[in-house]
Amino acid sequence: MTTMQTTQDVAPNGLAEHSHVGGRTVRASGAESHLHPVGSTAVADHAVPTSKDEPWRFTPLRRLRELHADAPFAGGGSLTCRWDAPDGVTVRGTTGEEAGSLKGASGYLPADRFTARIMAEVSDGLLVEVPAGLAVNEPVVVTIDGTDASVPEAGHILIRIGEQADATVVLGHQGSATVAHLVEVAVADGARLKLVTVADWAADSVQLAHHHLAVGRDATVRHTALTFGGNVVRTSVDVDYRGPGGDVEMLGLYFADAGQHLEHRIFVDHDAPHCRSRVLYKGALQGRAARTVWIGDVLIQQSAEGTDTYEMNRNLLLTDGCRADSVPNLEIETGEIVGAGHASATGRLDDEHLFYLQSRGITPEMAKRLVVRGFFGEVLHKIGVPAVVDRITETIERELAISGN
Repeated sequence: MTTMQTTQDVAPNGLAEHSHVGGRTVRASGAESHLHPVGSTAVADHAVPTSKDEPWRFTPLRRLRELHADAPFAGGGSLTCRWDAPDGVTVRGTTGEEAGSLKGASGYLPADRFTARIMAEVSDGLLVEVPAGLAVNEPVVVTIDGTDASVPEAGHILIRIGEQADATVVLGHQGSATVAHLVEVAVADGARLKLVTVADWAADSVQLAHHHLAVGRDATVRHTALTFGGNVVRTSVDVDYRGPGGDVEMLGLYFADAGQHLEHRIFVDHDAPHCRSRVLYKGALQGRAARTVWIGDVLIQQSAEGTDTYEMNRNLLLTDGCRADSVPNLEIETGEIVGAGHASATGRLDDEHLFYLQSRGITPEMAKRLVVRGFFGEVLHKIGVPAVVDRITETIERELAISGN
């Protein structure tokens, strides 16, 4: 990945919900948790995944252009990276020994082949660093541009936030690309981070991405994934608490058109006491063979007394021929928790909502737009980055215009 620096301006139906408080999931003797795989940096330890493997059974492997397997990472100029950073924040490309030393800086151990390959084979990277105690009011904006989807690429990004620092980072993706990304995020004790990722690729793009969040003691992280463009985009995010008092909010908003496959997988590993997590992902689908997948895994280990967690996913089907898979999972190993719950819902536009609006003189087309805007409003309100909210609002309007909704 070539780097260069620039400065620029940058209520569905079918709700099924239940909670687990004071419960306990008991494993068979000697069995490993399917939510907590053992990691390794050795590529040989990770076989090429197949559709029979649980983490990959929803993913259209034939459309990944071998990113999940052994596609040659070109390391050429088909991807460029530019950024705009406030004073005091370091953003720079890394190469050679320095790039190698930064891999795994968040404590991440690869649980799959493509991230192990990135750590072993990619010779450069990008570092975003906010020093301890620095609070920045303006966001750090990093934009990755793709120019050639026929060339497989890979990249490593490390975002490091010092103790008691406070920052917002926006990571945008656009253009044509076939790319595998590993994004490591290390948030030190008492720090605060808003991280927003925007995948607005061209229609021929394929992205396979993994984000690892290492959350320090009493640190606060809000991770937002916004996914619209691309042929296939699969983003996995895992959370590792490094001390008590960590607070993580994970937001997601996605809109799939005909033929698109958009997949989001999260794994929140509650391995420290008195930590909190909240997950809210919402998606809309339209057009034949539009497909979305959301997998939400939460593991509460025996050491995680006082955990407070909740996850929700909702999907809105705007036309026939769409499919949304939504699978929330909870694995609880201690009864000493505040609460744990999940909810999942997939449905069509509510006829009562549409009738209510139309009875007040609103046209059917505008009524549908208002319902979709309201559906996404909860996530948009929480993002907290005005420029991103404005951009995503325009993108949603563009998506609604595709089918005339």
